[in-house]
Amino acid sequence: MQNLYQIFDSTEQRTTETIAALDIGSNSFHLVVARVVADAVQVVNRVKHKVRLADGLDEKSHLSEEAMQRGLDTLESMVESLSGVTGDSIRIVATHTLRRAKNANAFLKRARTVFPFPIEIISGAEEARLIYVGIASNSSTEGSRLIIDIGGGSTEFAVGKSSAPQLCKSVQMGCVSYQKRFFPEGKITRSAVEKAITAAQQDLELACANLREFHWQRSIASSGTAKAISMVAHPNQNEQMLPFNQHDLQLLVARSIEKGHCDQLDFEGLTEDRKAVFVPGLCIMLAIFQSLNLKEVEISQAALREGVLAELQGKQTSQNVRVRTAQSLATRYDVDTQYAHKVLNTCMFIYNQVKLEWQLTDAKFRFMLGWSALLHEIGLQVNSRGIQKHSGYILSNSDLPGFNQDQQRVMASLVRFHRKKIVATELPSSIEYTEICITRMLAILRLGILLNVNRQVSNDILSRCLAKEGKLELIFNEQTLSANALLSADLEKEMHYLKQIEITLTAR
Repeated sequence: MQNLYQIFDSTEQRTTETIAALDIGSNSFHLVVARVVADAVQVVNRVKHKVRLADGLDEKSHLSEEAMQRGLDTLESMVESLSGVTGDSIRIVATHTLRRAKNANAFLKRARTVFPFPIEIISGAEEARLIYVGIASNSSTEGSRLIIDIGGGSTEFAVGKSSAPQLCKSVQMGCVSYQKRFFPEGKITRSAVEKAITAAQQDLELACANLREFHWQRSIASSGTAKAISMVAHPNQNEQMLPFNQHDLQLLVARSIEKGHCDQLDFEGLTEDRKAVFVPGLCIMLAIFQSLNLKEVEISQAALREGVLAELQGKQTSQNVRVRTAQSLATRYDVDTQYAHKVLNTCMFIYNQVKLEWQLTDAKFRFMLGWSALLHEIGLQVNSRGIQKHSGYILSNSDLPGFNQDQQRVMASLVRFHRKKIVATELPSSIEYTEICITRMLAILRLGILLNVNRQVSNDILSRCLAKEGKLELIFNEQTLSANALLSADLEKEMHYLKQIEITLTAR
């Protein structure tokens, strides 16, 4: 008999890559580990923990110690499942609860001690976009679609026809937050249900007004609430979850009121850990049906984490999404793209010469500096006076697909202080970027803009740049400074500005 260990010796092995996505949600943490073979994603492991992070968020948006510890314990338990996955092949995204929590950075810093992977807090619009990508990449049907995802703390919507959505919306309402607000003791009354549905309709007003401007052929829901509704409405269905309609929802509401308490919801298909948030999610879904006049909603097994996996697979990278975001902003705010590239080139010239000494070699610094250089002038359309304030405000308050919350905050701050006075105390606290790295990127950005202030074609006036710790020296081509009194005066003023962030600038 042939040796069993030799059977596959002559079998050709395809190149494979292991990728992983972790969704740190308000209700649950979902981990998916998959391998990519011949451009196909094969899921090899799924891990789900009910953490109910949103339960620990108080009225002042502070996350409790108990909720933090539940989250940290869960993250620590997931480390083993991620063994063998490299840093570039895993992405961890956190959603509504950590978006809202004022002490989210404290949680992220503690998480680093037990979980060796970076955690991104993404915006609601970015969450909606990734959910759409996940559903679109796992669907074989064509045509326009509306995507609905009711989470623990927020509800996301996206509408589109292709692999990228046309509109993304996030509404601050979810099954956990509504459970705390309308069903705190688990009692299910008609009055509480009606109040929850009315509140959801009010929360939905603005988003639905935007969504109604689009047409869709199919409505698709994902995640726990939608799956639970389908399972209870159609208890004898197979693995392919059946769609539900408004009549199904109203019937489930009536049955739940008859039960009177979440502990008594002994419906077939409803799991124990879903009982407390089933009716709150049901109320939100019914409000969505009524507000958007939906006839039927299909169920998708894919959601946020599948969207993250799809982008990790390489079909659509976050970098490509950021390119489209920058292009959209440039068009919307009439950016002088020739000048923007001029500033970019100068910033990159300085960056490439100082990155080793200033410890900015990681690609994330180059990209952050690059995006800031290209978009620093978007506030010009508002007013040329205080342009830095207008640009910073726009970047702080816009939906920026492809950028997580931390990246958006840092970029907005760099742009906010790209000229004139620097208020060091207003620079952001970041998990991904240290304070000293932010100030060094800011110095490079400011100089890249200053050296192009005349907006003329560059004459390559800068020869070299030398950096050491908190010092930066600019070496210009011969006679440049002596022949340009205005440039010399601008540099002298900049020397005083940069002292505010403890950087000593010299020029010769």
